[in-house]
Amino acid sequence: MPTINASRLPEGAVAEGDGAPRHVAIIMDGNGRWAAARGLPRFEGHRRGVEALKRAVRAAGEFGVSYLTVYSFSSENWSRPADEVSDLMNLLRLFIRRDLSELHKNNVRVRVIGERAGLPEDIGALLVEAETLTAGNNGLTLVVAFNYGGRQEIASATRRIAEAVRDGTIDPDRIDAAMVEAHLDTVGVPDPDLVIRTSGELRISNFLLWQSAYAEFVFLADHWPDFDRTTFEEAIASFRSRQRRYGGRIAGVGA
Repeated sequence: MPTINASRLPEGAVAEGDGAPRHVAIIMDGNGRWAAARGLPRFEGHRRGVEALKRAVRAAGEFGVSYLTVYSFSSENWSRPADEVSDLMNLLRLFIRRDLSELHKNNVRVRVIGERAGLPEDIGALLVEAETLTAGNNGLTLVVAFNYGGRQEIASATRRIAEAVRDGTIDPDRIDAAMVEAHLDTVGVPDPDLVIRTSGELRISNFLLWQSAYAEFVFLADHWPDFDRTTFEEAIASFRSRQRRYGGRIAGVGA
C-alpha cells in the first residue's frame, strides 16, 4: 500500500458522505525512533507518545469521531527488554492515575480489549477502574488495546464458540460471521472505518485483523510523538477523498 501524503489531496475532495469516520483506529508507532533521532532515551519517546495520545483524544472529539481505538501494548511487546516493558507499565499507571479524571470529566468512555490473565495485579485493577468510572459516559469511546493481538483474539473467540458447541448451547450449523463477532473483544463496537499507522511502516502488526476487513488505511511518515491535530485532520481528509465499495461497485465506475 502506498504511503499517503494527505496534504496533497485534491482540494475539496469528499468521500461517500462528507462526515468524519465513525471509528478511527491508530497504530501508535515510532516512539523509540523519535527519541533516537534526538539523542534521547526511549522512555522520553514513550512519554511524549502519551502526550500525543491525549492530543488525539481531544481531536477525535472535535472531529465528530465516536470511537477511537489505540494500540497501546501488543501481546508481542512482552519480548522487549524488561526495563522498557517496566517503563511502559509505569506510563500506563501514570496515565490512568493522572488523566482518567479528565477523560471522565469530558464524558469519554474507556473500554479495554486484550488478554488480562497474567497481568500485574495493580495493572488489572487500574484497567477495571478506568472502565468502571467511565461506564456511564456517552461521548467518545476510547478503546485501549492492551496486551492485545488480533490472532489471539480470533483464537479465543473460536475457542469460546467451540466450547459452546461442545456444551450443546450452539448449533454448529448456525455459526456465521455475526456469531464470531459476538465473541470478539470488540463486541458492540463498530468496525473501524479508518486505520492510521505512524512512522512509515506499511503493515498492521496483528491489530484488529477481523475488524479491519473493509477499513481504509492511512500510513504516515511522522513518528507518533509528532502526531497532532493537523496530522489527524489530514488523515481524515484522505479518508474523505475515497469511495468505499465493500467489495461492490459504484455505478459508472470501473472495477
